[in-house]
Amino acid sequence: MAKDENSKFENPILRKLDAHLGGLLAEASSEEDFTGKSGQSTVLRLPGLGSKRIGLIGLGQCAPSSIAAVYRSLGEAVAAAAKAAQASDVAIALASSEGLSEDSKDALIVTGIVLGVYEDNRFKSESKRPLLKSVEILGLGAGPELENKLKYAGHVCSAIIFGKELVNAPANVLTPGALAEEASKIASMYGDVLTAKILDEEKCKELKMGSYLGVAAASANPPHFIHLCYKPPSGPIKAKLGLVGKGLTFDSGGYNIKTGPGCSIEIMKTDMGGSAAVLGAAKAIGQIKPAGVEVHFIVAACENMISGTGMRPGDIVTASNGKTIEVNNTDAEGRLTLADALVYACNQGVEKIVDLATLTGACIIALGPSIAGVFTPSDDLAKEVFAASQISGEKLWRMPLEESYWESMKSGVADMVNTGGRQGGAITAALFLKQFVNEKVQWMHIDIAGPAWNEKKRTATGFGISTLVEWVLSNSS
Repeated sequence: MAKDENSKFENPILRKLDAHLGGLLAEASSEEDFTGKSGQSTVLRLPGLGSKRIGLIGLGQCAPSSIAAVYRSLGEAVAAAAKAAQASDVAIALASSEGLSEDSKDALIVTGIVLGVYEDNRFKSESKRPLLKSVEILGLGAGPELENKLKYAGHVCSAIIFGKELVNAPANVLTPGALAEEASKIASMYGDVLTAKILDEEKCKELKMGSYLGVAAASANPPHFIHLCYKPPSGPIKAKLGLVGKGLTFDSGGYNIKTGPGCSIEIMKTDMGGSAAVLGAAKAIGQIKPAGVEVHFIVAACENMISGTGMRPGDIVTASNGKTIEVNNTDAEGRLTLADALVYACNQGVEKIVDLATLTGACIIALGPSIAGVFTPSDDLAKEVFAASQISGEKLWRMPLEESYWESMKSGVADMVNTGGRQGGAITAALFLKQFVNEKVQWMHIDIAGPAWNEKKRTATGFGISTLVEWVLSNSS
């Protein structure tokens, strides 16, 4: 945005455009104090020039690590401007094309636009359809490689929208059974590479999933254990991966019921955000069909409710690996369902597992609403997943797995309690999950309690899906 002594832009693209507009752009940027900061925008009406409006959208100064998020946010800003102007056609030019490769920029901008234009109107009596029909991104080339990138972006966008709709659906619509149906639909849609296995309560009892079934015991809606498996259409398999997602379609807190301001009980339909990420990734992988990699998508779906058959504080449950848990808080239920899901995932012969869960309020206190906490004993797995997140633009931060904190998780009457109090709550939750993972398996836990939901927009984000897809592809041959 720098200008010379004649108030002309130093940037050649802006200077050329401003010359076409008789200096209007430079004048407007000064009057509007537009400096190109992130989130800034100014839109001018231009009669008689072929385009009805021209807008400047700021990207700000960005570190190389956050450049993917910046271009995706540009797409979202363009979508917002198009909505506000009721535009049917949009063209985008970049004043600077530093940073990412050309095709990646296109794909990220397109992803931002598609997700920015999308609105979940399924539960509204009246809804406006977006008017945007075409987007041209100028000056970034063409060709088959770019076409493939855009096709890939389309697959990821459809998966993110699917994930958002799962989380947005209220608990009276998306029951554990309905979530299992959605998973089965994905498998049948991409039946050449995906298979579905849904375990009912009796089958889970046979597998001795006492920890998971303890959480489900109070609900009138029975639990459904979901297992989708992706196998490539041909060729040898070189890597076996497990993706595990927390699938609480509603969490009342159980007998430790969520009460008082800030307890967020009214948005506890979001407590299956981890399962939405895993099933969204399954949808994308089913479309992309990567070679050389087998992926198991696992969700222990249920509700945490209150009734005479419900799990009580002080009860002892036994997980499927034989470990016993004294339930000192029925509102720390997600980890109880994940315990049996992680044991099951290890039994599939996977070499690496990533689990995602809206697990702790403590993680939101530590990292805020837009950054997910990562816990893993494996530096190699951390490198892989963080590399994937840099491409997707999703924000992760590695947290310590402080083994000394396990002292607070010891029980006098069982192998462990399920919660160790407020201090370091996200860490002790991760240490709990670690008890149910085979030591030979590389494992990562991602706490997405903050970024799974956009409080300002009151809607789901689809967080985790694009990173998971990138990670699976990085393990593909």
